[in-house]
Parts: sequence; C-alpha cells; structure tokens
Amino acid sequence: MEQFIDKLPQMDLMRSEKMTLVQLIIPVESAHRSITYLGELGLLQFRDLNADKSPFQRTFANQVKRCGEMSRKLRFFKDQIDKAGLRCSPRLELEPDIELGDLERQLADHEHEVLEMNSNSEKLRQTYNELLEFKIVLEKASGFLVSSNAHAIGDETELHESTYSNNGFIETSSLLEQELNPGPSNQSGLRFISGIINKDKLLRFERMLFRATRGNMLFNQTPSDEEIMDPSTSEMVEKIVFVVFFSGEQARTKILKICEAFGANCYPVPEDTTKQRQLTREVLSRLSDLEATLDAGTRHRNTALNSVGYSLTKWMTTVRREKAVYDTLNMLNFDVTKKCLVGEGWCPTFAKTQIHEVLQRATFDSNSQVGVIFHVMQAIESPPTYFRTNKLTNAFQEIIDAYGVARYQEANPAVYSVVTYPFLFAVMFGDWGHGLCLLLGALYLLARERKLSSQKLGSFMEMLFGGRYVILLMALFSIYCGLIYNEFFSVPFHIFGGSAYKCRDTTCSDAYTVGLIKYRDPYPFGVDPSWRGSRTELPYLNSLKMKMSILLGIAQMNLGLILSFFNARFFGSSLDIRYQFIPQMIFLNSLFGYLSLLIIIKWCTGSQADLYHVMIYMFLSPTEELGDNELFWGQRPLQIMLLLLAFIAVPWMLFPKPFALRKIHMERFQGRTYGVLGTSEVDLDVEPDSARGGHHEEEFNFSEIFVHQLIHSIEFVLGSVSNTASYLRLWALSLAHSELSTVFYEKVLLLAWGYDNILIRLIGVAVFAFATAFILLMMETLSAFLHALRLHWVEFMGKFFNGDGYKFKPFSFALISDDDE
Repeated sequence: MEQFIDKLPQMDLMRSEKMTLVQLIIPVESAHRSITYLGELGLLQFRDLNADKSPFQRTFANQVKRCGEMSRKLRFFKDQIDKAGLRCSPRLELEPDIELGDLERQLADHEHEVLEMNSNSEKLRQTYNELLEFKIVLEKASGFLVSSNAHAIGDETELHESTYSNNGFIETSSLLEQELNPGPSNQSGLRFISGIINKDKLLRFERMLFRATRGNMLFNQTPSDEEIMDPSTSEMVEKIVFVVFFSGEQARTKILKICEAFGANCYPVPEDTTKQRQLTREVLSRLSDLEATLDAGTRHRNTALNSVGYSLTKWMTTVRREKAVYDTLNMLNFDVTKKCLVGEGWCPTFAKTQIHEVLQRATFDSNSQVGVIFHVMQAIESPPTYFRTNKLTNAFQEIIDAYGVARYQEANPAVYSVVTYPFLFAVMFGDWGHGLCLLLGALYLLARERKLSSQKLGSFMEMLFGGRYVILLMALFSIYCGLIYNEFFSVPFHIFGGSAYKCRDTTCSDAYTVGLIKYRDPYPFGVDPSWRGSRTELPYLNSLKMKMSILLGIAQMNLGLILSFFNARFFGSSLDIRYQFIPQMIFLNSLFGYLSLLIIIKWCTGSQADLYHVMIYMFLSPTEELGDNELFWGQRPLQIMLLLLAFIAVPWMLFPKPFALRKIHMERFQGRTYGVLGTSEVDLDVEPDSARGGHHEEEFNFSEIFVHQLIHSIEFVLGSVSNTASYLRLWALSLAHSELSTVFYEKVLLLAWGYDNILIRLIGVAVFAFATAFILLMMETLSAFLHALRLHWVEFMGKFFNGDGYKFKPFSFALISDDDE
C-alpha cells in the first residue's frame, strides 16, 4: 500500500508550491535595474529587512517622495482632462522610454502651464459673468425705473446712489467711469439699488431687507431668463434681478451690507434711457470680445491637455512602477562597505533558474563589473503559500482563502471544491429550468469576458464577473440535478420515456391521487413524472432527499478525514495517523457510515424497515431482536460490534497522543536518543501556531497539550452528530425551492391563465416572471450559495484544514493597481 501511494503522481493544486528562501547581494549600480527586472518577472517576495525604520529613515525615501509628487501631478492632469470632457487615446506608435528626471521636469512644466491657464481662464470667466449679469440687470431693471422719472432727481445723483459694489469688475468703460464719479447727491430724494441674486436666496433676502428697513422700501424682482455659471462650483444657476427703492443714507448702508452678506451682486443702472442704451452697447461689445478670448483660451488649454493625455497612461504606469521599485529597494539593507544592497525573499523552487537568468541580464544591461550574488538560505520561519491557478480555479481558490490561507504545503480544499461546491449548490437548487437561466447569465459573462476584463466594474458586477466560472458550473450541475428531480420550473416532463405507472381503469385518468399501478420497469433517469401531484409526492421526495443528503454528507466528511491522513503522512506525523485519523474514521463510520449502509440496502431491497427505530434502539437496547426492521443477516451482532468500536474510539482519540508526545519530548531533550528536530509531530501538535523549524527548547506543558486534545476529541464526537445533521440543509433547501416554484406556477401562472381575460393573463405572467427572477433566481441562488459555503468551510474543511498560513505576494508590476499610488 505504501509503495502504491508513493507512486501516485503529485498534483499541481493538491499542495502549494515548494518555496525557497534566497538572499541577493546586488551592487548599487545595478540595483535599480535588477529590481525592475524582478518586478517584470513577478516571482520573488521580498522580506522587509528595515521593519524597525520609519518610511522617512529609509535610504530611498526622497525618491519615493518624488514619485508620490509626480503621481499627484498625473492625477491632477487626469482630473483636468476628465473635467474638460476630452478623450485622449494613447498613441499607437511606440514611444521611447523616458528617464525619471526628464519626466519630472516635463510634468512640472506642464503643471505650471495648466495652472496658469486655469488662473487666467478663471479671471476671464469671472469678468464675463459680471458683464453678463450687468447686461441682464440693464435689460430687466429698466422696466422698474420708468415710473421713477417723475421724481426730480438729477442723473448724476441717480448714478451715485445706484451702487456698484462688485470689486472684481475691472476695466470699466469710459461712460461707466463718468457715472461712478457724480456730483453732489440729493440726500432727501428717493433712491434705488439694482442687482442680481441666486433664486434660492431670494425669499430670505427680501425678508431681511423688509426687517432691516422696517418696511420702508419697495422691492421689485424679475427672473433673469437665462442661467449663469457659478464660478465657485462651475454649475449653471438660475438668478433673479431685483431693484430696491428706499430713502435715506442709513437705509442705503443697511441694504448694501445685506447684499454683501447674501452674495448679491449690485450694478449701476442709469435712469436716462440714452445712457442705458449706450451702456448696454458697451457691455455687449465687451462680452463679445471676452467670448472670443475665452474660446481661444479653452482651445489652447485643450491642446495642452491633449498633448499630455496622449502620454498620460504611459507616464502613470512608469511612475507607478518606479515608486514600486523604490519601495522595494527600501526593504533592502546596505552591506558594511555601502557598495552593495542585501535582500532576502521567498520564491518558488521552480523559479530559481528564471530569477538567476534575470539577474544576469540586469548585470549585463547595467554594465556592472560585479554580478549579483544569488544563493539559497536555510529557512527558519514558515514559507508563504502559493498556488498556481487559472481562470477556472482562481475563483474557487478565493472562496477557500476567504476562510483562511492554507498552511504551507497542506492539502488544498480548492481542488475538490471545484466539483463538490457547485454540486452541493445544485442539490439545493435543482431545477433545470432555473439552471438554464443561470447558464444563460454565465454564458453572457463568458462571451463578454475580454471586454469586461478591461473595464472598471462596480462592486456587484465585479463579484459576478470574477465568479463567472463558478456560476457556469453551478448552472450545469443545477441542470443535472433538475433532470434527476424532473423539475422544469416545477413542471415534470417525460424526457426519458413514459412513466412506470398507469391508471387501474378509465375512471382515474384525470386523478393522480388514487388508482395508479406499476406496470413497467422504473423510470430510467430521475424521479418518475407520475409522482408529481400524487398523494404520496411529499413523503416520497422528503424520504429521497433526506437520505440522499445524509449519504452526500458522510461521503464528504470521509473525504475530509482521508485528506487529514494525507496531511499527516506528508508532514511525517505518525501520531496523527495512529491516534487521530484511525479512531476518527472508526467513530464516524461505526455510527453514520453504518446508517449510510442501511440506506443503500433499503433502497436496493425495497425493505419497509424503519431506520429511525434501528438507529435509536442500537443505543438503547443493542441486544434486542430487530424483527421486521432487520435488513440483512447478522445485523444485530454487527451493530453491537460497531457500537463497541465507537465507544473505544473516544478514549483512543483522547489519551494516547498527549502521553506519546510527552515521551517523545523526554527522549529528545534528555539525551536518551537524538532524533531529527525537524519532524512535525512536535511542530504540528505541541506548537501548532509556531513557525516550522522554530525553537524546540521551550518547556513542554503536558496539561496544555492534554486539554487541547480533550477539546479536539469532544469537538469531533459532538461535531460528527451536528455535522451530519447540518447536511440535512440540502434536503430542506431543495424542498423549499421546489415548493416555492410550485406555488408560483400553480397559484400565480395557472390561476391567471384560467381567466378568459388577456389583462389578467398578462399580469399573471408578469408576477410569475418577477417572482422567478427575484425570488427563485436571486434570493434562492444566494441562499443556496451561502449554505454550500458553510458546508465546505465547517463540515468539510474542519476535518483537516488548518488555514493558518499566509499568501505568497511577490513583487510584480502586474499586481500593482491604481489604488497603490
């Protein structure tokens, strides 16, 4: 048997890749190029040899800071390009690589240019907005000033009292300069202030004016009829033109302060119609000039941004890679001569040759006189865990890693989950109609795989796309289990031939509850369609699915125990095999393996034995005769023997292993024998959380080991019962899915179809489609997915999986994301 097992081929995914701890001694002149080439290879995980230093105390802190500043500038350019609505595709022709210093200077020049253009554009836009508001006020306020011509107030006084309080308005026309320097004013006449304000502030503004002047004012308003850009938010806002008539210098001061507080812009409007027209012409002329200037500035700015945008992606990639290189160089140490950098890291054993070739190429390309020294070190700590995956297996590996990363080179549950996970999902979701819907969704994701993989997706869509192959397998297994259950949206079909049952006579042709007799061989595949709607449908399906759930559960838990044997054998822990694997197999199969055997015999023989009675009285009165519940000859003595084996297995799990570990410790550390310290009996059991090959000189705590073994034994004994019962969720969710589907079909679709009304039928079809899509295809899918997840994480992986390792995270440019900046 041992020779047969030794000859079995090793699986790529069964255990993680063998890892090697290596040391690099790199000359300073070739350090940057060597790290760059290693980042392109992506098969070496560096250890941080400067963990005690802060980021600012490290050797290449200034270079990292420079890269961070360049990243900020590139993000600024990207925001500016997005804000301008430009679509800059990278140039197709190959651009020469640019040095980091040259790129830094280019980015500084481009940033200065863009910031200066933004500043000028902002000033011009502010001036343009003020002139536009002035034009609107001139047009709208003139209507309110017609009635004021009866007052004996001179033009100079009017213009002096019409206040222009916007300090940002510059370069006024000559007429406006004249209007802003009036002669002596009439302090007792009727005055007015005109301006413009945001619509959402108007009500509070008018109320405040009324309170401040105690009602001694006349407030007129009118919409501006066109939206104006708010310079602070760059959004178009709706504004209202107002004219406030008042009397007195004190009221004027209050009104101006209120206008300033509410952000209202005030503009001078002469009462003289001739002057109004002249001002309007001058403002329109200035607006026309400013529009041309703004358009020219925008075109120039877009041209500058386009020139940056063509190379933006390449520059961002370059800066991101350079920052990653310097971050990695900061993890290396200088040697005593300050001429070489010393680094350590983990790499897969198969990658040593590739890494050596890459380092040789880096030495040659950098014209270094001294090559990089690359040699293997003796590992003390536990290596990282690295599984090579593909598009199909990656999603299943992520599901397992969400529970815990496998310990270095322990059995990988993802290999088996590729089949068992979608199958257990399908047992709960079995309906080949619903499976076809899932299949269409998975095929859509696969058909658009290339396009979707290059897009930035939302969190939900990214999760669906990442699990597209999981959904595909779940759909295929759901179709398979649906064919076994013979359910297509809860409707049975005679796919594989006719039913094995027929009516006893013509009176029962329309009744499925009585009179059916078996007249031919059983239905060749799956459940006979005649069970649907029969009086015994629910008891039959309950019995079938419940027993099937137990069989599947016992099979998967046995697989977990077998994997624990291979783990113990791989790590050389004979104690785990003798005092853990063997008694656990005996206990589990003496009770629940025997139950599975009874289920199979009952199915094969068609016996009417009550298995509940058999299992209960196996414990209460094992010597009692079975009577009608006897399924085979010798069943009673077999039950007694299995019961004794189960009772013996409990102390077998509990007592021998702690005493055996104590004996091994005494022999090793008191000089009676000198064993190899690297064996895993002590490593895995005495100090399960320590690194492999750690310090073994610590005091052996027998009480702690015994308590740990006691907890482990009790957990397994009680867990055997609870885990077996936990697999009954396969039956419960399958039944719930089937019954929900039946209710929606019979009580919604068929009920609506029974009416001779097209509207009711359409409503019934819509409700049925909605219930199928959102309840059966979304909620039930999620429910079955989570229950299958629980069965794998707890019931299956709990038998053998430690999950206390850490992932292999190599330095690789391909793994650098935009968020790493």
